[in-house]
Amino acid sequence: PGVRGAVHGTGSGATAPVLMLALRPIAPMLQAWARDRAVRQIRTGVRVLRYTVAVTVTYQPSMFDVAEEPELAPLAGQVHRTQLTAGAWVDHLAGWLVGSDQILDALLRDVPWRAERRTMYDRDVDVPRLLCWYAADAQLPHPMLARARDQLNAHYAAELGEELVTAGLCLYRNGSDSVAWHGDRIGRGAHTDTMVAILSVGSARMLQLRPRGGGAGLGFPLGHGDLIVMGGSCQRTWEHAVPKTRRGVGPRVSIQFRPAGVA
Repeated sequence: PGVRGAVHGTGSGATAPVLMLALRPIAPMLQAWARDRAVRQIRTGVRVLRYTVAVTVTYQPSMFDVAEEPELAPLAGQVHRTQLTAGAWVDHLAGWLVGSDQILDALLRDVPWRAERRTMYDRDVDVPRLLCWYAADAQLPHPMLARARDQLNAHYAAELGEELVTAGLCLYRNGSDSVAWHGDRIGRGAHTDTMVAILSVGSARMLQLRPRGGGAGLGFPLGHGDLIVMGGSCQRTWEHAVPKTRRGVGPRVSIQFRPAGVA
């Protein structure tokens, strides 16, 4: 029981692989996150759905992101920092995770993705992406994610003053999935400098940033093992979004590592 996947079209001359997932609400999985469901509903106003989610995802693996085994590049001396305004900054490293398509395959297959609906303007609407959240003490769905978090902590913990512990996963199935302008200001991010590190696997999507009060922004195309870290006052003084696109894009999974009390 759980997530069942099958890959079709993998022979010579075949079209892009199609990964078909039947995602089912399983009692043990529901129990695992039901404990914090009431708190998360209060914080976000999200009503979690409990019905079968059928997902069909078509994607073309990258010709460049290839490796026999996935591997993380060093962070020291490789990450490029962009200073923003009001004490905010962004670090970026393209291709931090080499061989990331293997991780994408595993996450599409193994993560218990869930759909949510959100009340907006007196009506319920679908959240345009699938989600899964891992608490600090939860086992992550792939060992490489734990290695990535450990390496991020080794590099940033002194600057942050604490460790990144939770992992929130978002699946953008195609160009119609998106996330609106926001900052991670639930909890301590509303009043304290913090850090959010995002590892992206799959097709590149544009992460846009802009100052909260208006002004010039910037963007980073993120996918295929790219890393971005938003730090300082970024969650309070800037906003970020992944807009919809009409381009033909495949799935992207973003893995967001955060300290405790930041969401």
